[in-house]
Amino acid sequence: MRYVLAYLLAFVLLSGCGAVPAVSGATVPGVPLPWPAEGQATVEVEGVGNLGLSGGRRPVPIASVTKVMTAYVILRRHPLRPGENGPLVTVDHTAANESYLPQESTVPLREGRRVRLRRMLELMLVPSGNNVARLLARWDSGSQERFVARMNAEARRLGMKATTYTGASGNEDSTVSTASDQLRLARQAMRDPVFREVVSRAETVVPGDALRLANTNTLLNRHGVIGVKTGSGTAAGGNLVWASRVRGRLVLGVILSQAAGTNPVAAKAAALDVGGRMSEAVERWLTGPDSPLPAR
Repeated sequence: MRYVLAYLLAFVLLSGCGAVPAVSGATVPGVPLPWPAEGQATVEVEGVGNLGLSGGRRPVPIASVTKVMTAYVILRRHPLRPGENGPLVTVDHTAANESYLPQESTVPLREGRRVRLRRMLELMLVPSGNNVARLLARWDSGSQERFVARMNAEARRLGMKATTYTGASGNEDSTVSTASDQLRLARQAMRDPVFREVVSRAETVVPGDALRLANTNTLLNRHGVIGVKTGSGTAAGGNLVWASRVRGRLVLGVILSQAAGTNPVAAKAAALDVGGRMSEAVERWLTGPDSPLPAR
């Protein structure tokens, strides 16, 4: 009876929000979530299980969500402890020259400047600097191509069978994945305390520059959200990997291909809108009378 009431509640809440696709593969039935009417989405709660999967399983472009894997590979090869800044990375001519590329998300870097790895990770993940992602790839492996081979090797190791990386930044539409694969990666990445610290930052700065660069993930600190990464493009649409902590449990969600074919700004806004509604719904469920968590 409780599950029936939950389904009726979901229908009432969502009836004015457009059609909701069928959810398959749910291990926790009856959770009233506002699944997006397009693209792909999946959510899981630590210690509870996967709450479902909406949309297809076809690999789609993921834009700057790619940078989660870039950071994951970098931190596996150059581990940092919490509070540690790490080695210096020298800004090369290419990264400086790419600072003001049109139609790309970049950050201003000056050739020859030496920046600690921790700050470079912030500049890549917080304001989503494509030029920083490619710089870190060259710094680690000598070329972006060799680094991408490492990214794909990690994807295979993690069992991300529907994922192919073709660049470190996500600027290429040929980098494709699925919501389920990106959830698998997010689960691993969020185990690293430095990664968690970086993606939770509301802003960062380029050393020597007073300009403050805001996090593209505007859901931070709402409904328990503590990260992770946005991504958008015309072909990719709006994409979001988000993490929240509710009653001590880590919640992970992935949303892909929102408003694809429009423009990156509108697409990112669409993904964040869906993410906001989904993270709120999970928070409401986990703190409500039907919560599967032990009573406090």
